[in-house]
Amino acid sequence: MNYIDPATGVTYSTNTARWCSDTGGYLNLTHGTGLKRGDIKASCYSVWRYAKAIGVDDKHAVAMGEGWTPLIDGEWRGASVRFKLEFMMPTGSFKDRGMTVMVSYLKSRGIDHVLEDSSGNAGASLSAYAAAAGMRCRILVPETASYPKIAQIAACGADVVTIRGTRQDVADAALRMSREIFYASHNWQPFFAEGTKTLAYELWEQLGFKAPDNVVVPLGYGSNVAGCEIGFNELVRNGEIKKMPRIFGVQAANCAPYFNAWQAGVEHLVPTEITPTIAEGIASSKPTRVAEALRAVRNSGGSMVAVSEDEIVAALGVLARKGFYVEPTSAAAAAGLTQLLASGAIKPKESTVLVLTGTGLKASEKIGELLKLKARDLSA
Repeated sequence: MNYIDPATGVTYSTNTARWCSDTGGYLNLTHGTGLKRGDIKASCYSVWRYAKAIGVDDKHAVAMGEGWTPLIDGEWRGASVRFKLEFMMPTGSFKDRGMTVMVSYLKSRGIDHVLEDSSGNAGASLSAYAAAAGMRCRILVPETASYPKIAQIAACGADVVTIRGTRQDVADAALRMSREIFYASHNWQPFFAEGTKTLAYELWEQLGFKAPDNVVVPLGYGSNVAGCEIGFNELVRNGEIKKMPRIFGVQAANCAPYFNAWQAGVEHLVPTEITPTIAEGIASSKPTRVAEALRAVRNSGGSMVAVSEDEIVAALGVLARKGFYVEPTSAAAAAGLTQLLASGAIKPKESTVLVLTGTGLKASEKIGELLKLKARDLSA
C-alpha cells in the first residue's frame, strides 16, 4: 500500500509519514487487499478485529476499545431503520474509528508531535490517542467551539489554541503552522479513512455478512462517506457482497458545499453561501476530497440532501425521545432520512442504517436551548 496523488498519479512510499504530495495536494492510498470473513479476529471487539484489512501492522496499534458499536433495530417515520451508535466510542464520536489507525501509523513512523484543526470531536479524539501514544499534540479550534469539547481536548494534555473566524479560518491557520509541526489532519491524512472504512466491515458482519440497502451519514469533510466507499468496495472485490449499499450524505443547508456541487452535477466546489449552523461538526465550507466524495455517493446510487436548522432541531428532539442523546450533527442525518423517506428515495421496507456520529453530552447546553429544556420546580 502506497500514497498516491490523485491529481498526478505520482506515488510515495508509506515508509515515511506525509500528509500531502510534493506539490501540496492531498493524497489517497492505493487499494488495500481487504479481507474475507475467515480473516476476522473473532476474539477482538474493536476496529482491529479487521486488522487483516488495515494498512497498518496491528503490533503498532494504539487502541482504546474503539469500534464494534451497537447496531439497534428501530423505526423512523414509519420505516424500519437500524441506528448505528458511533457516539459510543471512547471519546464520544466516530472520529476514534479513524484516529486509532492514523495515530498508530504515525507513531510507527516516528512522529512524536502532531497538529490538528477541529470543530471539536476530531480534536478530542486526537488528543486522547496522542496521549495514549505518548505524543505531544496541538489542536486548533474555532473560538465558537463548545466548551465541553475544548475541556475534553485540554484534559488529555493537548495544547489547545482558539482561532477567531470560521471553521475554514481554523483550517487555514493549521496549514500555516504545519511548517513547524506534523499536520495530522484527519481530513488530509488518508490513514484516517483507512480506519473509518471499518464501519463498512462492522455493518456487514452485524447484518449477518450482508450489506444494507442504504447508509445515511452526516457529511462535513466526508470521512464516513469515504470510509463506506472504501470498505464496501473491498468487500465487493473479495466476493463477500454482491454490490455496494447506496450512500446518502446529509449536509446542513447553512453550510452545504457538497450538496450545491451535487445539484450542479459537477465534481468540484461551486459558489456557496455559508452561514452558521448548529451542526458544527459538519460546518466545512471547503472540504478536501470533493471529487472522491461526490463520486462515491453517485457510484453507489445514493444522493446528497441538505436540511434546515428547524429540521435538525426537530430530528434532535425525536431522537432524544427514542433514547438517542446525540449532538445536532447526528440529528442532521436523521433529518435527511426524513426527507429521503418523504421523497421515496428510500423505501420503508429497505434495509437502512442511520449513522449517529457524536454524543449529545458534548453539546448539552446548546441542546437545552434548542429543545427549550428545563426541570420543573415542585417547591413552589
